[in-house]
Amino acid sequence: MSKFFTSIGKYSVKFRYLIILAWLAAVVLLVQFGTPLSSVVKTNNSTFLPKNAPSIQAAKLANQFQNVNDSLVIVVAYRNGTPLTTADQQAVQSLDFSFRSVPTVLVSKVLAVSKDGEALQSEVLSSTSQFDQTKVANLVKEIRARISASALPAGLQVHLAGQLATTVDQQSTNNSSVSSSQGFSALIILLILFAVFRSILAPFLTLIPALLVSVAAGPVVAWASKVIGFQVSFVSQILLIILVLGAGTDYGLFLVFRVREEMRRGLDSKSAVVSAITKVGESITFSGFTVIAALLSLTTATFGFYSGLGYPLAIAITLMLLAGLTLLPALLAIFGRAAFWPSKTKAQAVRDGLWGRIAGRIIKRPIVTISLGLVIFGGLAIASLGNSPSGFASTNTPAKGADSTYGNNALSAHFASSNFNPTELIFKFNSPVWSNPTPIAELQNFLSSKSAFTHLIGPLDPLGYVAFQPQELPGLYAKLGDPHSLTPIEPAGLGVPTHVYQSYRALSQMITPNGKTVLFATSLTAGDPSTNTAINAVPAVRSIVSQAATKYGAASSGVAGEAPAAYDISSASNSDLFRIVPVVVVIIGILLAIVLRSAVAPLYLVVSVVLSYLAALGLDVLVFIDIKGSKGLSFVLPFLLFLFLLALGEDYNILVMTRIREESHHHSLKEAVRIAIGATGTVVTSAGLVLAATFFVLGTAGAGGSSQVQEIGVGLGIGILMDTFLVRTLLVPSAVVLLGKYNWWPSKLFNFHAELEAAENGDATDDDPKTSIMV
Repeated sequence: MSKFFTSIGKYSVKFRYLIILAWLAAVVLLVQFGTPLSSVVKTNNSTFLPKNAPSIQAAKLANQFQNVNDSLVIVVAYRNGTPLTTADQQAVQSLDFSFRSVPTVLVSKVLAVSKDGEALQSEVLSSTSQFDQTKVANLVKEIRARISASALPAGLQVHLAGQLATTVDQQSTNNSSVSSSQGFSALIILLILFAVFRSILAPFLTLIPALLVSVAAGPVVAWASKVIGFQVSFVSQILLIILVLGAGTDYGLFLVFRVREEMRRGLDSKSAVVSAITKVGESITFSGFTVIAALLSLTTATFGFYSGLGYPLAIAITLMLLAGLTLLPALLAIFGRAAFWPSKTKAQAVRDGLWGRIAGRIIKRPIVTISLGLVIFGGLAIASLGNSPSGFASTNTPAKGADSTYGNNALSAHFASSNFNPTELIFKFNSPVWSNPTPIAELQNFLSSKSAFTHLIGPLDPLGYVAFQPQELPGLYAKLGDPHSLTPIEPAGLGVPTHVYQSYRALSQMITPNGKTVLFATSLTAGDPSTNTAINAVPAVRSIVSQAATKYGAASSGVAGEAPAAYDISSASNSDLFRIVPVVVVIIGILLAIVLRSAVAPLYLVVSVVLSYLAALGLDVLVFIDIKGSKGLSFVLPFLLFLFLLALGEDYNILVMTRIREESHHHSLKEAVRIAIGATGTVVTSAGLVLAATFFVLGTAGAGGSSQVQEIGVGLGIGILMDTFLVRTLLVPSAVVLLGKYNWWPSKLFNFHAELEAAENGDATDDDPKTSIMV
């Protein structure tokens, strides 16, 4: 294996200028001609559900009211404190006509006037796919442009509302967050690297490969998403930047520190690069492999959000690994000792340093160190039992001054709560209800009697305040025809009261054109659809709907909306967690066994990560739930925390343990631990600081108003710090000392240390015991 990495080092040094030019050309071409990653990002979690999820099946029933791919934009016109005037209504009607001239718009119509007369709600339906973020953004931009260009009466406010407009505004906030995260992360990493290296060029050289990959990975992932067919979430987009900058800088630290060490041993700059690649190339490669393997295991998830994390991040880490083994060595070979100026790189005796002295104390009291660690980590792990997942909102909140924020607030203030983010109860019959509306009345009475629902709106009161009698519907249908074909303003001579006409026209939202599918919009007694209480109420709601369908002759039924989708997301997420985690553990355990040539060490190394994970989760519970007062942690945090702590924690394990193994060929195990921790302690803690800092940036500058992203960033940052400063540099070395020669079983190194221990105990059978071994 060492010969392979020696060859990589020699080629990277020999063709250093060509390698750098090739990377620069690739990045420029990808940015110039590639597809931006933001164009394929999805912000609605429910789009990641498997097709057989109940909420997806219900959405297919609702598809008869609106094609599931079509884009629906809500327009709200209102006055504050005074009723709308005739001029206001005419202005809104003019806007509707203007919207219809937008090429993709299918329908633009006024839906309803609020009960207080101060607001009017319209909808614009477009054939633009709601899953095409770029085209949706252009649609919303065009509608807003039409509103801005219109001459509205003084005091009349018109804004967009609903999920689509909110998503577009959130995406704008997200894009700004991504840029902020990238900039702040790079700045913080540079500051940490300046403090670590105490040189001018080394920090930049360490960071350059990660910056180039963070730029290049976006177009590559966007292309791969179209070829392979995976979905990309906003969390994937922003984690890609953070992970590449953090993990990429970590891999750079592994190499740059070793290059400096080799220079201080007396090697010239180019030989130092080759020697460093030979010695740590395997560690860096297997560190990357552990992360890639963990990420690729996510592609088997049933929840598309997780499988959508796997491919993008695995692609990014693969590119980062290639850059770390080619581009960074080439840069170091070009700049040589100047890279570390003004710090010294001339040959000098290797000193223990702070971590060497700490390691010297650890090897004397390993039992005390492990006992204290178990008490602290065990106590925090118990705190993790206090976690309950927070809501699974499908969209995040845009900036306070966003157009959709005003629109959503107006919609919530002037219309029934079931008009805004409703839970939809859908029933499909075998024959049209126009000729036999009795089942509608029976359904409405049955559902209204259930304590699970409040503010129920159905075909008998589509506006929420004007009710029909069931026997009126056949006559109105015979006189007015299909509600979908009626105009916003009642034609003269119909002889139907205006409020009846408008209510009947609103039936287009409650009954399909063929009359066979009806919809009831409701608010849940359990509360807002994004809350845990509402999500937990979904099984009971589905049971009620199923009973009603059976009782009143509906051929099929379903419950659609945010709460049902969130419940299905929770189920899929939990299923994936229990199914994928064991697979990840086994894969990483195998990789550790290969790189360490040991069947024993991987066991306690994986256990150390599990303990670190539970403790970090417990600390997150204390911070976010007990101190900050959150109702629960983001549903993705436990999963991502375990995944990244296992994969990235093993990166540090590999660096520390491979160095201990290297030194174990020439020293007793205790001495090997002291030397290895002295040599790698600064590297590991610096790498941990860099990675934690990038995650903390994600939780602040990168959150973009999203509590979910904030919890992920801060939670992962806390976990990385605990893992770095306590587990990798204290607990793991103590475990190595306690296990002694058994760390390396069944490799030849096990036999070597068995002989050393026998010699130390005076049991040697050889008068000249071996003092080194090459394996």
